[in-house]
Amino acid sequence: MSPTASVGAGAARPDTVPVTVGTPDREATPDELDVAIAELRAGAPGWCATGIPERLALLAELQRTTHAAGAGWAASAAAAKGIAPDSDLAGEDWGTGPYFVLRNLQLLHTTLTDIQETGRPRPPAMRTEGARVVVDVVPGDRLDRLVHTGLTAEAWLQPGVSLDEAMARMGRSYRSDHERVPGVAVVLGAGNVSAIGPMDALYQLFAEDRVVVLKMNPVNAYLGPHLAAAFAPLIDADLLRIVHGGADVGRHLTEHADIDAIHITGSDRTHDAIVFGTGEEGRQRRAEGQPRIDVPITSELGDVSPVIVVPGPWTAKDLAFQGDHIASMLVNNAGFNCVAGDVIIQHRAWSKRRALLDAVRDSFRRATPREFYYPGAEERYELFVSTHRQAEQLSEAVEGGLPFTLIPDVDPSATDDVVFTTESFCGVISETALDAPRSVPDFIDEAVQLCNEQLWGNLSATLLVHPRSLADPEVTAAIERAVEQLRYGTVGVNLWAGIGFVFVSPPWGAYAGNELTDIQSGLGTAHNTFLLEDVEKTVIRGPWRPPLTPPWLHTHSRMHRLSPLLADLTVDFDPRTLAAMAWHGLRG
Repeated sequence: MSPTASVGAGAARPDTVPVTVGTPDREATPDELDVAIAELRAGAPGWCATGIPERLALLAELQRTTHAAGAGWAASAAAAKGIAPDSDLAGEDWGTGPYFVLRNLQLLHTTLTDIQETGRPRPPAMRTEGARVVVDVVPGDRLDRLVHTGLTAEAWLQPGVSLDEAMARMGRSYRSDHERVPGVAVVLGAGNVSAIGPMDALYQLFAEDRVVVLKMNPVNAYLGPHLAAAFAPLIDADLLRIVHGGADVGRHLTEHADIDAIHITGSDRTHDAIVFGTGEEGRQRRAEGQPRIDVPITSELGDVSPVIVVPGPWTAKDLAFQGDHIASMLVNNAGFNCVAGDVIIQHRAWSKRRALLDAVRDSFRRATPREFYYPGAEERYELFVSTHRQAEQLSEAVEGGLPFTLIPDVDPSATDDVVFTTESFCGVISETALDAPRSVPDFIDEAVQLCNEQLWGNLSATLLVHPRSLADPEVTAAIERAVEQLRYGTVGVNLWAGIGFVFVSPPWGAYAGNELTDIQSGLGTAHNTFLLEDVEKTVIRGPWRPPLTPPWLHTHSRMHRLSPLLADLTVDFDPRTLAAMAWHGLRG
């Protein structure tokens, strides 16, 4: 057993536990699930009693085991998505898998060290702006300053929370006046991004003090053995079980009497089926606000993500870069992201509107064709394309894949159009144009209204605005008004809102205030490595046109080199690794 196996250990048990409960090819049985939950229930009190020094040692051990498992993990994910190991795209699964988890472990280690030394987490800055507290979270350390140069992230807390209250509530589980209550959480893992399930499990463990049953999604069940190797110290200590299976296994877990909390990543339909049931009974329960499950439920469920394009003096280079920027919001992970760009919102009278669409088209044409590996992609694609004769297929389609597709000029008054009501979750992005007044601030206000009132969900939104436009105080005021009024969990200014996920440290989730009966993009928060409470949204900002190609653009040619080096940096900030990163970064 691991040196950390005594952490949280419960009742006497065999010296070994299954690597996973069930396998990628065999569902766990009800009896196996019951045993797994019983073992976790026995380990839960020990975890609550585990102090910060022991938790820090466990995090350090997890960094070692996760780093060791990283290469196999990333290679398996890439192969399952039809990506050649020597392809530029191979870096995608290094980044969205092992690197994200390693970064999460590193940031949690920093936060717990700060709590041990000073009594609370230490974000870079906290201040009051108007009626709310704003917390600077990025840049937070030297890796942020190196990798995310010029980028920032703020956590905006809910209005009415004072600075003193915000500071007092941070790191709730580690406050001396907080009584830890042992519990077992079910985390239903995502099938698209391999880091989501492990990171959600870490949040339950280190922020909520609950031990975890992590159910693999059948789409990426092949990763179960890799995650078990990465998180072996948690499994050995009866703090985690990784289980395999489909809907029946999920139902057994979420309805189990010894489960104390549930976290769901998926669709709103999956959420409602779990919480209220299916068919007429489920609809009735939802209408009456009578859930079938009486435990805390958190979730992250996607949305129709808008990209608001503010008219301005864009040059040819600006158009080319932002065309790649927008296209990359869809090309990344073949469009199977909850934060993929879904709807571009433009001013109908802007002279550069058509030129920007041409730049997006050109970028899609240069994108590497992708396999559409996620179930249901063909049906969703057909739903969007069959209802829009103007749909343009802009890339080649490989066997088992579909072309990246643009649906331009969707009528903004067609409020029930599928592009506004349904997350595409495939290679489709749409564009709509507003007949707004010629005033740019008025256009921004109308675009915000469309986003808040017409688009489904409230996870992420992106604004693109030229620096010269911001020289106009009225435009600047309109942008800041938009940032405040957009009811989304992450708002990006000149930076794809999905990068809020990449940072790892900011709170991640839907806009605060959703309810179980109208779940939208979910409830609660994840990541949040400064352990903030009362979060309303995260606001991220970036430079208009960076001097180097950002690594998240699909046009970056060295991601397969950079991503493993980033993972290395989280465990050893070696100057040789920095030099190699600079070499590949400059040539990307």
